[in-house]
Amino acid sequence: MVLKKNDFIEIEFTGKTLEGDIFDSNLKEVIEKLNPDYDKNQARPFTFALGQGMFLKGVEDYILEKGEIGKNYTIEILPESAFGFRQAQFVQLIPMRIFVQQKINPVHGMAFNFDGRICKVISVSGGRILVDFNHPLAGKKLIYDIKILKKIEDQNEKTKSFIDFLFKRELTFEIKNEDLFVKVEKQMKQFIELFKDKFKEVLNLNLHVDILAEPEKDLEQLTPQE
Repeated sequence: MVLKKNDFIEIEFTGKTLEGDIFDSNLKEVIEKLNPDYDKNQARPFTFALGQGMFLKGVEDYILEKGEIGKNYTIEILPESAFGFRQAQFVQLIPMRIFVQQKINPVHGMAFNFDGRICKVISVSGGRILVDFNHPLAGKKLIYDIKILKKIEDQNEKTKSFIDFLFKRELTFEIKNEDLFVKVEKQMKQFIELFKDKFKEVLNLNLHVDILAEPEKDLEQLTPQE
């Protein structure tokens, strides 16, 4: 079976460096070795749409060219199709006062979230901290062991996986013919609607966003108190 863009597939995978250091996997036996206290949701097959940037570009490109359902592959990924090359401008000096304001004591090797970007402390010298915003795997060739388990045909399953990927949460939805009805909190409505074109492109569904009904207030709270 030839796989094409926007096909949803389910895979098992393990990513490692050329030196054999594992950095990512969804296999239970591998994750347990990396972190005995892992999130159980990590140890399950991963479902994604091909050609939509939901997985590493090098892996997606390989599957689109050569992938077959039920087969195992070992794929070598070059930096430009993985996490890119290291960029000198991503190594920056940050004043100590910024860390003090955030109540952080920077030490060599420490990783932290800076305005939504993960960086690593390279050195601490007086009032200036040298940090690296490059991805830890930037500039590295990577190896991915992949097993393509199956192609997903069920529209509800595809929609659920796409929603999980986009919004990192479950949403209440219903599919009627070519229309997708999603219910969200009032403050989320405009944000979800920004993805109408993407739902049409990937799933060929027309997105309609409704506001969830607010829970009824407790009648006891409405009873006058003497």
